[in-house]
Amino acid sequence: MERAKDFTDLLVWQKSHQLTLDVYRTTSLFPSNEKFGLTSQMRRAAYSIPANIHPVK
Repeated sequence: MERAKDFTDLLVWQKSHQLTLDVYRTTSLFPSNEKFGLTSQMRRAAYSIPANIHPVK
């Protein structure tokens, strides 16, 4: 098995990044009154997944 050269080579990062993009795209369709409620919470939750994947040194 080949070692990842960068965290972006990891399948888990790629899938979580795609999830984040999908959540942003979907929540952009939510009503404006949800902007600081559900929309914000869902975006922060989705973004935290790929943001917390780092290489082990």
